[in-house]
Amino acid sequence: MLLFLLILIVATVAQVFLPWWCIVPVAFVLALLVGRTGGKAFLAGFFGVGLGWLVLAIWLNGQNNSVLAHRVAELLPLSGSIALLLLVTMVVGGLVGGLAALSGCWLRQALWPIQPPVAPVVEMEPK
Repeated sequence: MLLFLLILIVATVAQVFLPWWCIVPVAFVLALLVGRTGGKAFLAGFFGVGLGWLVLAIWLNGQNNSVLAHRVAELLPLSGSIALLLLVTMVVGGLVGGLAALSGCWLRQALWPIQPPVAPVVEMEPK
């Protein structure tokens, strides 16, 4: 949950000022620092970036009265549906963020593997 919120907030704010691909290093570094398992990191990156892209797409769509979104939806095989275009946008952003977060988590596991606790070795004296 923490990783999801961090990716959502940092990636969304970063996208306002930086290019679209800034989500990759953001999700990668945050999952490297916070991520525990690959599955949870992927889901946090997918939904964090996907929701951020959806919110930004809806906001930008409202800024131009849906003119641009409707034209793009007509170019793609979406039958002019703005809702489908927003869904495709969310899924593409989510996949990019999820794979970046998964890569960061896997790098963390490769560099710093979690060691199970080792019981102390007790040597017994032969009698």
